[in-house]
Amino acid sequence: MSKTSLSKSASSKKSSGAQQLIGDIAPKLAELTDRVLFDDVWERKELSKRDRSLITVAALVALQRPEQLRFHLGFAVQNGVTKEELIEAITHLAFYSGWPTAMSAIMVAKDVLLKP
Repeated sequence: MSKTSLSKSASSKKSSGAQQLIGDIAPKLAELTDRVLFDDVWERKELSKRDRSLITVAALVALQRPEQLRFHLGFAVQNGVTKEELIEAITHLAFYSGWPTAMSAIMVAKDVLLKP
């Protein structure tokens, strides 16, 4: 496929979330997010997307990453994790990653999960 064909097919695709959020300032990071993280890592068969979501949410809670947690809570629900399971995971993590970490995460979860 020629470069022209590649650019036409790439531009005809819907912009990804990463492209919309950071493509203007960090196009390579947006590309790596799409191609490596979501097109490769998230598609590996060794773990279900549901399991990957639960693991990711746990890591983001423990590492105190509320900006990323906001997206991944919604993504986890799309991947089959229930709201009750997410709340229980955050409660469980209070004893492993710290009470303040869980309290911050539950406030993000309240905002994301209780939206109509």
